[in-house]
Amino acid sequence: MTSALPFLVFLLLLPLFPLSLSGGTSGRTAAPGLIQKTCNETTYYDLCVSSLRSDPHSRKADVKGLSTIAINIAISNATNTSSFAAALAHNATDASLVDVLRACATKYANAREALQWSLDALSTESYDYAFVHVSAAAEYPNVCRVLFRQNPRLAYPAALARREEDLERLCTIALEIISLLG
Repeated sequence: MTSALPFLVFLLLLPLFPLSLSGGTSGRTAAPGLIQKTCNETTYYDLCVSSLRSDPHSRKADVKGLSTIAINIAISNATNTSSFAAALAHNATDASLVDVLRACATKYANAREALQWSLDALSTESYDYAFVHVSAAAEYPNVCRVLFRQNPRLAYPAALARREEDLERLCTIALEIISLLG
């Protein structure tokens, strides 16, 4: 009987090993590969993985945490692009170009604000409102492109076009991650 006791103890403790190896099931810690699994559900997998991995908090984030990180990355893009457009406006000499670039800077600031509202909604688990705000943020930069189209003599700066595309992709990733939440 004494020789069977260690074996019985082992059998009783065996179900606990997977929990201790994976860090438990509290939902607070991301399972290995959660970033890849989550990003696999997005349109821009490579951008999603590289963006989320760029934030050190992503290693311990759950899906809601990953959506927060994705939104914060989009906020950073919108903030930087607003400043970039404002700097272009400051250096421009053509009055029409200055007006359009200032309007672009404002639209990116509006996008940043909408993204901030999405974080507020996400924090209260109002995923539908978070989705709506991120969707709005993705649309604001389109106004900038439209303003340049309405002024055919003005060239849409390539760097601004790239930043617009980046924000749209970041917002798409955020939307697709939010969709996973409910």
